[in-house]
Amino acid sequence: MTALLEVDRINSYYGDSHILFDVSLRVEKNEVVALLGRNGAGKSTTLKSLMGLVRPRSGRIAFDGVATQELPPHALAALGMQLVPEERRIFGSLSVEENLVLAGLNATQRWPLERIWAMFPRLQERRRSRGTDLSGGEQQMLAIARALVRNPKVLLFDEPFEGLAPTIVRDLMEVCRRLAEDGQTILIVEQNVAAALSLAHRAYVLNNGHVVHEGTADQLRSSHAVMKRYLGV
Repeated sequence: MTALLEVDRINSYYGDSHILFDVSLRVEKNEVVALLGRNGAGKSTTLKSLMGLVRPRSGRIAFDGVATQELPPHALAALGMQLVPEERRIFGSLSVEENLVLAGLNATQRWPLERIWAMFPRLQERRRSRGTDLSGGEQQMLAIARALVRNPKVLLFDEPFEGLAPTIVRDLMEVCRRLAEDGQTILIVEQNVAAALSLAHRAYVLNNGHVVHEGTADQLRSSHAVMKRYLGV
């Protein structure tokens, strides 16, 4: 069976610095996959390579049967891939509602705002607030909602829980669980290993740009040597 997202031995660089070494992974439709590793392991570079922000110098990426390693980000977004970046990158001068409407303008299928409000009641309360007036947690909710409004085939999460209060993390975890139960395909990069593995069906571990472990979430949890050596837990 062909995976929704297939990555075959990509090598990515920043200038002359070789960051990813023959990285291969797959994400099936309706699956949640965690990409784990210490800081600097290459996790965010992997997501940026998938989204066209970093172009691999070799290897192949296929999304929904289409070779995408040469495509720019806007073309990948049109195909149904959405990245929720670590920096959030919402438009601070626009209101919550304006951010969402703008994101959905050229989407072939988009979520109605009522569906967004049902998933993020706090955003409905703040719908007329500017992005700069939102808390960190609210900004993260908006970043996720902005991706969802385009009805993506796959969501790429880059550290969605980083720096947030435990209550906000709990709320966002519940959103992710609901999305997974609804069949949303997700690839998540997250330093909170316990949180990521509680959501994921399978996991990959990166170390210095190499995939050093692949297996189910349960297999990784039970592999104490891998957890300690590569994740520090």
